[in-house]
Amino acid sequence: MGLQDLLEALNAGTSIEGGSPLHAVMHEASQHALRVTAELNGGYHEPARVRELLAELTGAEIEETVTVFPPLTSDFGRNLRLGARVFINSGCRFQDQGGITIGDDCLLGHNTVLATLNHDLDPARRGDLHPAPIHIGDRVWIGANATVLPGVSIGDDAVVGAASVVTKDVPAGTVVVGSPARVVREVPRS
Repeated sequence: MGLQDLLEALNAGTSIEGGSPLHAVMHEASQHALRVTAELNGGYHEPARVRELLAELTGAEIEETVTVFPPLTSDFGRNLRLGARVFINSGCRFQDQGGITIGDDCLLGHNTVLATLNHDLDPARRGDLHPAPIHIGDRVWIGANATVLPGVSIGDDAVVGAASVVTKDVPAGTVVVGSPARVVREVPRS
C-alpha cells in the first residue's frame, strides 16, 4: 500500500478503517505535511519560497499568482488543489485528505477551516474515517473564521460570511451566513 492507493481510495469516497494499512499510509503522509508546514510557518519567506513549499506540500505546481500569508496548516497536503490568483490569509487550516479544490480568484479569510473527514458515529468504529471532498468554485470569498464541512460545494461567485459554518452546498452567486449557513441574498452583479 502506498500514497497512490490511499489517494485512489480517498477520492473514491472509500472509508479508511482505523488501524488499517491505508490508515498507516495516511499517517506517514501527514508527517510529510507537518514537516513542510513547520518550515512554512517557522519564519519569514519570500512569496516565491512560500509557493515552492506549497508545491512540495501538494505535490503539484502552484501558480505564480497564488498568495498565502502563513501560518497555514494542512494535515495531508497531497489532496489540495489551488487555482490561479488565490489568496489565503493567515491561520487557515486544511484537512484535505478527502480532497479540497479551490477555484480561480478565490479569497479565504483569516482562520478559515476546510474539513474533509468525518469519523464514524459508532463508538466501536470511531477511528474510521469517511472522506468527502470540498469544491470551491471561482471567485468565491470566504470570510474570517468560517468552517466548511465535508462534502460541501460552493458555487462560483458565492460569499460565505465570517464565522459561518457551511454544512451543505452553497448555490452560485449567493451570500450565506450563520451556523448552519443559510442563503440571505444574492451577490450583486455589475
